[in-house]
Amino acid sequence: MPKVKVPRKSTAIDMTAMCDVASLLLTFFILTATARQPEPLTVDTPTSTVKIKVPEVNIGTITVGDGKVFFGVKGQNVRISMLEKMGERYKIQFTPEEKKRFSLMESFGVDIRQLKQVIALSSADRNKEGLQPGIPVDSVGTAPSQLHDWIYQARVATKELNDEQMRVSIKGDSKEEYPAVKKIIDILQKQKVNKFSLITSLEGLD
Repeated sequence: MPKVKVPRKSTAIDMTAMCDVASLLLTFFILTATARQPEPLTVDTPTSTVKIKVPEVNIGTITVGDGKVFFGVKGQNVRISMLEKMGERYKIQFTPEEKKRFSLMESFGVDIRQLKQVIALSSADRNKEGLQPGIPVDSVGTAPSQLHDWIYQARVATKELNDEQMRVSIKGDSKEEYPAVKKIIDILQKQKVNKFSLITSLEGLD
């Protein structure tokens, strides 16, 4: 009996459809991704095993490192309202353009009397290391410190606009000395903010 020959078939797979899907997914992720803004004060946070994600809204972050304190709050509308309230308190007028530029700043660390100059800079220049000396944290006489006022006005603006209490987180450098962090905690406690988060890096990933 003659041997039947089985015809050989090509093992090549048509990848056209898969390439199309991959291209579509890549385009989607590129278009929906949010570019991370450079931080004007880079800190090396301590590590922990806690895996609680920092909220995306209604939160103010106090960054402490190298003896400097920076502050930022989520939400462009909250930032504008906070700036307007601080302007009224310190008798400083901000133009609509300055308010718009400020609303794009993730955080800042400068005396409010020099804030206009910082707002006028480009994002790259503004975030240069050492340019911003930090927000004053010491009270003057009976007047509270500027950091106290920024936090308070941010809390008021968040409540007015979002009807939510602003959460507070502290992002401190692992080498920062305790007295600098203690000053921040004292300012929060004067506003009866006794619950706040400490931002850390996930242990084992650094």
